[in-house]
Amino acid sequence: MTPIRTAALAAVSATALLGAGCGGAGAGAGTTAAGDGYPVTVTNCGVEVTFDAAPERVVLLKSAAVPYLHALGVLDRVTARAGQYPAEYYDTSTLAALDAIPLLTDRTDTSGHLQISKEVVISQQPDLVLGEVDNLSRDTLSAVDIPLLEEPAMCPDNTAVPSFDDIYAQMRTYGKVFDRQSQAQEAVTALQERMAQVEQQAGDASGRTAAVLYPTVGGGVTYAYGTASMAHPQLEAAGFRNVFDDVPERVFEVTVEELLGRDPDVLILLYSDGDPAAVEQGLTGLPGAENLTAVRTGEVTTQLFNFTEPPSPLAIDGLERIVQRFGAAS
Repeated sequence: MTPIRTAALAAVSATALLGAGCGGAGAGAGTTAAGDGYPVTVTNCGVEVTFDAAPERVVLLKSAAVPYLHALGVLDRVTARAGQYPAEYYDTSTLAALDAIPLLTDRTDTSGHLQISKEVVISQQPDLVLGEVDNLSRDTLSAVDIPLLEEPAMCPDNTAVPSFDDIYAQMRTYGKVFDRQSQAQEAVTALQERMAQVEQQAGDASGRTAAVLYPTVGGGVTYAYGTASMAHPQLEAAGFRNVFDDVPERVFEVTVEELLGRDPDVLILLYSDGDPAAVEQGLTGLPGAENLTAVRTGEVTTQLFNFTEPPSPLAIDGLERIVQRFGAAS
């Protein structure tokens, strides 16, 4: 499909227009005829995004969408990716598919945020970008007729309390966008069956408390996750009480002093990439952290970020890992 791009895109690369892919939301004249069921409109971060046809040239700026796309059989639509894609997340077939997708950059800052220029992304001529990054907003892409979808829990100013039902809803949303509704429902059914099994294994609430943190490797700011994060329902499903269940934010800075005041029995430390031992040291090496109950008793574990955040099939994998690590409720 070869829609005519706007003048804004021409400013980035005049030659890129000759081979431009399908335009997606707001595409101009020249878009090929829509297939059955199109146009499709979905609401994302409070914005309506319309597709005249199923996306064929997708650029991934975050890894959270990968398990959805793999389940729907459309991972081959991804023509470029950026960021971190730890092998621990994926099975053999997913890894093989990812390895075949060109990597634009995996450079991130100390907080795990992707560092990439808008010119690099736009030059890929995508008809859909998945994942919003600090210097590449929805408005920037919309100006050149490229639609963006972000995982709903990662939308700016989001304060909604997420749940595992959000995973099923997002699978259905991607199924609608890519015209894979039946595959989406099959995937949802399989995920629901897995959830029922792990919840049975976890048992009832144990009375133990927990916190999910994101330490800075090498020392510095430590972040904690409140009720607007997937960490909250994940801890509840594992039989714990989130010590930050009174904080309506997704993520926020926290001091060792506050951690000592809440003193969780269990600590789950998230990280984007690198050495998990260094991540643990990023917390336990802070002055006073040795007095935390979870540190003294060794009830600390590290977990790759997407095993908790945002809501995705990987969060169910993460829940299974938490239950396995800390045992069923008693």
